[in-house]
Amino acid sequence: MATTVTTKGQVTIPKPIRDRLGIGPGSAVEFEIARDGRVVLARADGTAPPKSRFERLRGRATAGLTTDQIMALTRGED
Repeated sequence: MATTVTTKGQVTIPKPIRDRLGIGPGSAVEFEIARDGRVVLARADGTAPPKSRFERLRGRATAGLTTDQIMALTRGED
């Protein structure tokens, strides 16, 4: 993802990156230069980024209907 630097040296962090890191208005961020020259952006408070919607659901399924019961429901059988 590319972005443009303003005359004041400001950049807009793309929305997918902000969402992934949990960065919102007023959030503090840190920039670090890696040995290979890459710049790393992280939340300044040191908290881990929020889990994805799929990770939040992991392990939440409960024993419910069997496959046969689900198939019967989809076929309209009682």
